[in-house]
Amino acid sequence: MWKKGFVVVELLLLMLVCSPVLLVVDGLRRDEYPPHFVFGASTSAYQVEGAADEDGRKPSIWDTFAHAGNANMYKGDGDIACDQYHKYKEDVQLMAKMGLDAYRFSISWSRLIPDGKGPINQKGLQYYNNLINELISHGIQAHVTLYHWDLPQTLEDEYGGWVNKKIVRDFTAFANVCFREFGDRVKHWTTINEGNVFSQGGYDIGFLPPQHCSPSSIFNCSKGNSSTEPYLVTHNMLLAHASAATLYRSKYQDKQHGFIGFNLLAFGFVPLTNTSEDIIAAQRAQDFFLGWFLSPFIFGDYPETMKKNVGSRLPIFTKSESNLVKGSIDFVGINFYYSYFVKDNPRSLYIKDRDYTADMAVELTAYTSEETSKDEAQIIPWTLEGLLDSLKNIYGDFPIYIHENGLQTHRNSSLEDWPRIKYLQEYIGSILDMLRNGHDIRGYFVWSFMDVFELLGGYESTFGLYYIDLNDPTLRRQPKLSSQWYSNFLNNRTMDPMVAMQIEKNALLHNAI
Repeated sequence: MWKKGFVVVELLLLMLVCSPVLLVVDGLRRDEYPPHFVFGASTSAYQVEGAADEDGRKPSIWDTFAHAGNANMYKGDGDIACDQYHKYKEDVQLMAKMGLDAYRFSISWSRLIPDGKGPINQKGLQYYNNLINELISHGIQAHVTLYHWDLPQTLEDEYGGWVNKKIVRDFTAFANVCFREFGDRVKHWTTINEGNVFSQGGYDIGFLPPQHCSPSSIFNCSKGNSSTEPYLVTHNMLLAHASAATLYRSKYQDKQHGFIGFNLLAFGFVPLTNTSEDIIAAQRAQDFFLGWFLSPFIFGDYPETMKKNVGSRLPIFTKSESNLVKGSIDFVGINFYYSYFVKDNPRSLYIKDRDYTADMAVELTAYTSEETSKDEAQIIPWTLEGLLDSLKNIYGDFPIYIHENGLQTHRNSSLEDWPRIKYLQEYIGSILDMLRNGHDIRGYFVWSFMDVFELLGGYESTFGLYYIDLNDPTLRRQPKLSSQWYSNFLNNRTMDPMVAMQIEKNALLHNAI
């Protein structure tokens, strides 16, 4: 059997060498996309910067979470991370060499304003000015996220952070500093990254900072209430975003000509069966994950499904709050990795002291397809398009940036990351189809530019285009083949035939085994 498989592989390789079209490029070209479409890569402050206690920076809730053991899921912290704080010039040069249009990064609130409010840290201000200037000097747009889950620990200790409405005032003041100091060069602002996951993971299940949850959770939180806090935190995030957006539009937008939006983690939700119960359940899951935010942004109120299932635990918008939140986005950032089968589960509504997860009344299982192998189960761009179709039908047409999309591998995987190349090719190609089908997608960002400190896997789980050698004191950046593929695509080049053949050889050998 092995010999037969090997002969098949060699025959296919011979066909590849003789073929004028290499599978790794598959005719995909950058110049087929609209002229102003942005291609980039993403990271976040705590995951790449390091220098955790240098130049005036103080701890955030993510520092506290990591130093307490990452909810016992993995080891590691962001104290050093990729050391972009000291190596930003080198990283920007790599971005420029690759041909990125844009770099999406976040600003560490506790580096810029160490106590969350009060005096600005001049060293922190200087760092972000330097980073932004370095990007601009190389023709790379700075797409900035204000909050990527790293609230200054001082605010968490003082009044509970996001569970307290005081956060709206302090977040708006932080945003004001960023708009004032960087807005002459930054044209794309995202207030909060994955607000839906931050609420659920940080305040319902408890596997994200600041690790709040009810005692019944498996993550052994020291405080929290999974029944109420996720909804309260989301309400305060919506008000904080809307307050910052109102400030930007009234004071800065006319002069700076930028845009402000919000980011959500999105999933494709596929009914497990064709029964009306599962079809309705899939829509309900979408309402809970995405409508939770999009409905207030577009219509000024929460979805009816949430009002029905959550009842009095769901905060109520005053008329002035509703008017403030409604229409407060110029775009939506979408992070997309996975899809789920959805099964109706009405029994969860009868759980005593039920939480956000139980309120959805669904069972979720990872989406797989007979058309994809075990390793390819995540390459399902048609579920992303189906999701965008659904959102457009419900909420109308609004600009979208795909802020994160990428493939997870293990740190010890080869630099010849052909599965990632196939993944990127499939999704980037599908974006072109979505554009042709009328979706207003403005940009696509790979997660991540380099291997970072991952929230759910520390340093063992990697998504990067560049490998970071953690055993090298210089944290040497090594390009993976995916970085070469992405660069070739961005510059309308085909990949070197020998490299392409090696990638396909690896793929075919893997499938034969």
